[in-house]
Amino acid sequence: MSYDLLEQNINKNLNLSKAELNTICKNFKEKSFRKKEFLLTQGSICKFEGFVVEGCFRVFTLDKKGNENTLYFAAKDWWLMDIDSFMNRTTSDLSIEALEDSRLLLISRQDKMALYESLPITEKLFRIMFQKGLVSWQRRLVRNHCFTAKERYFHFIQSYPDIASKLTDKQIAGYLGIRHEFLSKIKKSEK
Repeated sequence: MSYDLLEQNINKNLNLSKAELNTICKNFKEKSFRKKEFLLTQGSICKFEGFVVEGCFRVFTLDKKGNENTLYFAAKDWWLMDIDSFMNRTTSDLSIEALEDSRLLLISRQDKMALYESLPITEKLFRIMFQKGLVSWQRRLVRNHCFTAKERYFHFIQSYPDIASKLTDKQIAGYLGIRHEFLSKIKKSEK
């Protein structure tokens, strides 16, 4: 199993020694998922933090009417989890589904907490990554409140062309918070 991509991702956030990287990486276990397979289902407890080595996932919730609302997509070199469920050991409001055959590196809550104790610099590493994630969520929230649906759509496909190309219009509409039919109108108006 190669940890090269994980090591590169970690080094974007904090420059660690090879020994420190090895200590962190050995706590991750590789797992493969087939297209449409679930990593997490709404109502269960999230027992992992995942790093995508290959493939793409969507993190979503179902509302009372059965509509899918996508919070985010996670492709190669992205992290995914339900942080509320993972940290607080509560049932998840989210589901995580593989959109294509995919591989992840997973770390359990227990292994992550033990890593904090054995290698304290990892707390700084995950704090930095958490802060970057929070910034991303804040920017998305601002766009959702300040951009039109059309502007959000074009921002998404320009910012994440590799992910957008893997998705159905229904999945993109769920991410943008609009109906599939409205997305079709947006796309037709640009032709």
